[in-house]
Amino acid sequence: MSLHVLEKLAETNPDCEIWWDSSPLVYEGWKASVLKDAPADKREEWEAQLTRLFNAEDAASGKMGFRGVTTNPPLSLQAIQADPEFWAGEIRKIAAERNADDIEDIYWAVYLDVVRKGAAMIRPVFDASNGKYGYVSGQVDPRFVTNRERMLAQGLQLAEIAPNVMVKIPGSKEGYEVIEELTARGISTNNTTSFTVPQYVACMNAVSRGLERAKAAGIDLSKWRSVITHMSSRLGNIGDLKAQADARGIALTAEEILLGEMAVLKRAYRYGKENNHPSKMLQCSMRVQDDGPGGKASSGHIALIAGGDFVYTCPPGYIAQLMKAEDRLPAFDAGAIDTDAPPELIEKLLRIPYFRQAYEFDGMKPEEFAYFGAFAATATEFAAATRKTVDFVAQSVEQLRRRVA
Repeated sequence: MSLHVLEKLAETNPDCEIWWDSSPLVYEGWKASVLKDAPADKREEWEAQLTRLFNAEDAASGKMGFRGVTTNPPLSLQAIQADPEFWAGEIRKIAAERNADDIEDIYWAVYLDVVRKGAAMIRPVFDASNGKYGYVSGQVDPRFVTNRERMLAQGLQLAEIAPNVMVKIPGSKEGYEVIEELTARGISTNNTTSFTVPQYVACMNAVSRGLERAKAAGIDLSKWRSVITHMSSRLGNIGDLKAQADARGIALTAEEILLGEMAVLKRAYRYGKENNHPSKMLQCSMRVQDDGPGGKASSGHIALIAGGDFVYTCPPGYIAQLMKAEDRLPAFDAGAIDTDAPPELIEKLLRIPYFRQAYEFDGMKPEEFAYFGAFAATATEFAAATRKTVDFVAQSVEQLRRRVA
């Protein structure tokens, strides 16, 4: 049996977890497309690997590779776009039952339905593990990342869907207030749009406060979990790192940026371990560096932290890239998590305000989180995807009105 790259990664630490970063609803269609384009000599091997990673019919066996699922508005939009006829029909049904003039209300009902269907698909993993694995993350509306009341209300709605729904909350000051409140009610959370050590510490503190309240109130925490997302390549590539470096005459290579991203993650990871914190760091937004056939390939976003106790949530495109490059990827070093970036590189990066904000424990105040470059850019991207989904809902309702007329 030939192991998938991610299965090899999982072998470096028995407590690490591989998750699927998209709606479970798209998995079979994506799998079929990958196998259709697979090299003839790899097709059978790849089919076995992809079946081990996610097989809805055998999810209760405890042997399935994916131990959880993350979604966000762009990924939920992909699920809808993968079967637009079905979802247009679902939207029209919902509109007929609700106020068809309230497009936002219909959109939210549709989003909850996408999360509900995904949670049902992986629920057997949750049941078989007694709540340790098998969560699906559902995200509050990214257009309201600083609206505490709205995020809390939506978080409670998401949590009501199923016991294996984990609520995704952004890393804003208000988001951490919501995480504390949800934790106090025994609701599992995933801190998203988070990039920096100050955010991660704020999240851990919010979780700790919430747990104290939950325990004092006698809340059952036996099936509670907390993960904290590090959006790795987004930290170094969509924020202000490069622009600020250029403005100061500091040249940065792609490798130096990668090492800086991982240095931030390792600092937060070690802080959590040193304080025996129950939240688990989640690595996402990974990339593959591939020189093409005959050339070198690598994915430092996983290789540099191999051996750590992480959740790795992997989108379809990233998994496919790993498979195409598998024969050229170096073997994982289980001690990589304990290897630090060169001190001179950290010193160089600390000359850049953006990196200081991300790396130093006091790099930002909570009021500044929502204005950090990577946060602002990601929230804008997610909000745009949400607006596209809302417009898809509007178009479906318009079709319903024309039919009625």
